[in-house]
Amino acid sequence: MSVLSPSPTTSGTVTRVLSDWRTKFVLLALIWGTSFVFIKIGAEALPPIQLTLGRMVCGALPLLAVLLLRGGRLPRSPRLWGHLFVTALLLNTVPFTLFGYAAQLIPSALMGIVNASTPLFAVVFSMLLLADERPDRDRMLGLVIGFVGVLTVFGVWNSLSEVSVRDQDALVGMLLVVGATACYGLGTPYLRRFVAGSSHGALELSTLQLLLGSVPLVILAPLVTDAPADMGWRVVASVVALGALGTGAAYILQYAIVRAAGATVATTVTYVVPVVAIAAGIVLMGETLTWNQPLGAVVIILGAALCQGVLRTRRPPSRET
Repeated sequence: MSVLSPSPTTSGTVTRVLSDWRTKFVLLALIWGTSFVFIKIGAEALPPIQLTLGRMVCGALPLLAVLLLRGGRLPRSPRLWGHLFVTALLLNTVPFTLFGYAAQLIPSALMGIVNASTPLFAVVFSMLLLADERPDRDRMLGLVIGFVGVLTVFGVWNSLSEVSVRDQDALVGMLLVVGATACYGLGTPYLRRFVAGSSHGALELSTLQLLLGSVPLVILAPLVTDAPADMGWRVVASVVALGALGTGAAYILQYAIVRAAGATVATTVTYVVPVVAIAAGIVLMGETLTWNQPLGAVVIILGAALCQGVLRTRRPPSRET
């Protein structure tokens, strides 16, 4: 009996597809979109600090292994270490922990929807902190539209006197996600201003960032939490997936997309993530959403697209005299 082997043509086609930035874009959207399900599962048995610590360690170790196998080394500049520590707090340690607390209160799909406001905060803080970022009509319009989208997700027409205790828990959960996205928005311009100009590559910077961000968690976890009694394979698998895929592999994919297609294209993955998060939450977790939450997600995405220049309003033609 003969064994069929793939032809060189088929093999070459598969290789081209896997190496194409569009394939990486889809994979990144799937990884980040399903990460909210993994957070939800992990939060069932682990305190948020332990969940974040497990996620970051599982993300840092594969990156460190790849770095060492390539013969690379971590940056040695104390100044760069300080900036990367702040970056890790803003982009990893604090927001990951806030997501862990939010997962105890709201569905994973809703976390993905509110997380879509990240580009809005990034634009706000970039305009405040970066000299080359200036507000224009599209950006200001995008911020207003995005803010309306956030209010739509929150369902602000419900007065506080009419909501139940469960609704108040959901409000707190959504506010925790807003806090996480605000951290992302502040961390992005900080990274650009103090770290992006470094001569070190993305792999070295990402690895050190995750390692430094794990330090306060290693100190805090045994002081404020007890060892988990029973984790189960679902929780362990979710933490490993969060770290190895949602943090480690995602960083590599993101930087590969930036190199191949540019930063603007790479940021548009943010618009696909809520769609994946909603689908994953409904299919995998059996979650339900109210009508205003997906609608608000669409409005937020529209505002973010205007802020980032993906969409532009039509400008009236200039009149020459």
